[in-house]
Order: sequence, then C-alpha cells, then structure tokens
Amino acid sequence: MKALRADQWRGLGGYFSWRPAAGSPSPVEIFHVEIGGPEAPVLLLIHGWPTSSFDWSAVANRLTERFRVCALDFPGYGFSDKPQGWGYSLARDQELIEFYLAEVIGADASVIVAHDRGDSVALLHTTRRAQGRPAARLEHLVLSNGNIFLPLSNLAAAQRQILDRRSWPEIAAVLTASGLAATLGASTFTPPRTAGDPEVEDLSAIFGHDDGIKVLHETIQYLLERAKDEEAWLAGLSQAAFPVTMIWGVYDSVSPPRVASYVWNEYLMRKPGNNHLYFIPDANHYLQVDRPDAFVQVLDHALQSADGQQPGALDARSGAPILVDISRPRLPRAADVLRL
Repeated sequence: MKALRADQWRGLGGYFSWRPAAGSPSPVEIFHVEIGGPEAPVLLLIHGWPTSSFDWSAVANRLTERFRVCALDFPGYGFSDKPQGWGYSLARDQELIEFYLAEVIGADASVIVAHDRGDSVALLHTTRRAQGRPAARLEHLVLSNGNIFLPLSNLAAAQRQILDRRSWPEIAAVLTASGLAATLGASTFTPPRTAGDPEVEDLSAIFGHDDGIKVLHETIQYLLERAKDEEAWLAGLSQAAFPVTMIWGVYDSVSPPRVASYVWNEYLMRKPGNNHLYFIPDANHYLQVDRPDAFVQVLDHALQSADGQQPGALDARSGAPILVDISRPRLPRAADVLRL
C-alpha cells in the first residue's frame, strides 16, 4: 500500500490548536507525536524544510528506551494546517516550540535534536532563552545537516527559484507533490531514491496533504531570516552553558561538511563544556533516514560520553560513525604537541 509508513506515523499522533501571540493570524491545528514513557526525560525532534516530523520516524522508536520522544509538524508542513498568507517564520515556530514544551508536553527540561531548517529554529530558541525568555531548561542541543552558515552552503537551483517571488509563479504552475518528492529522493538521500521507493511515496503523500506545494514560497522565506541573524545566533551559541553536538552526513552537497567544520572551528571547538562533532559516512542530507542505526549510535554516544573522550571511529566496522573532534578551552602550541 502506498504511503503506508506515513499513514502509520500519522496514526501515532494527534492535534492541538495554536496561534502566535503577535499579529492576527488564524489559529492552526498542529500535528504532533509523543512516544515513550510519560515520565522519561523529554527529547524533542525538530524537522526541516520542506519535510515534516516524519523525517524522524526511522529513529524515534529506537530512542524510547531512554526518552519521552516528541515531535511536531510546524504550520505549513506535514500533517499540520497550511493556510496561505499565514505569516510563516522562524520566530513563530520558535514561539510554538516554547508553547509546545510548556503547555502541551509540560516539560521543565529537554534535549533538542534538530535538522535542516529545524537547526535555525533551535538556534533562535537558544537566543531567546539567553535573553531571559521563560522556557524549558535545555540540557543538550544536537544540530544535524542544515545550512547554518549560508556563505558555505550550496543552495540548489530549485531552492533559489522557490525563494524568488519572480520565478515562483512559474515553478508553482508545474511543481507537484510527487515531483518534489522525486527531486528530493534523487538528490538528498544515499543511495538515491527513485519513483516507487517507499521514502519517495511517503514524501509525496505528505507534501500532498492539504496541498503543501501552495505554501512552499512562503515557508522557504526562513532563509532570509537566517541570513540576517545567523552570525549572532552562532556567537550566542558559542557562549551557551549547555553542551552542543553536531552530527553530519558526509555526502550532503547542499549543506556540505564544510558548513559543519566551519561552525565547529569558529564557534564550538573552544566552547566551554563537553561538545562534540561527528561525521556519519555513507549518509546524505537526510542522515537519520539513510543510516538510522548510526544516527542513534552517535546520539547515544554524545549524550552519555564523559569529558576526555578521544576522537575516532565509534566501532571497528567499515562505515562506522566518526567522532571528529571534542571541544577544549584552548589550542595547544605546536611545540607542546611535539614534546616527547
């Protein structure tokens, strides 16, 4: 049956109504999923553009031994409402995260694991927390493949065309849910997914829900928010009290490993606390789909590792995830490295 896994994911969840505090947008119905023990620590999974919480379906159940795993679809995405002209933004999604953790989940602390556009929502969330906004305590932030430093990204031609209000009408006239799913399947997964692949069929069904194509131009405007504030967000992250982990699939050509390496070297390598950078071989942009076992292995390692962990492969198997680096308060001098 087509889209069986997407149907199953939707069957696990429910809905709540929400509207932002500012402006006058209509309330929207937000789809969310909660699995795992209700008393377990909260782990919030944040999805990217243009997909949905379904991105996490291959790893969510594997994390329930330790966590109450929670995920939602932002307005304009997945199985949530997608009204045109609603005013989609990172700021509103960050506000939604605050509401979700406090009012829906009832969490006073959480681990946040983000991907793609979700990285931007999470970074804005940490900035607002640093400014004194009330929010659940953040115990660990995990960022994965996303364009968190745009000068080193490789935005696809389709992304630029959807972003541009001049080219969007022409794209909108021909783009279909199945066409978008096929494009993503061919370019952002390893091995590439073709028409008929379960992942492509599920993406097509989710994009088709409430005609998600109609709001793509509005939802991708987050890149303009990102461009304006990303350096301030990263500077704030470098001073955060909680640990930060970066997990990157190395085959990603849109958000390539150089993005992760730059952010690590410039903002996190000398950040106080126990911070980590990992690469996952044989994984593309959707690393949690390409190699779900490896993603969970890395996440467990990052959340449980003690200070002093040494870089290297996490096990002896070919293609094992790699701990690339750990943070340190300062770099040693060259002479100290060579001292016998």
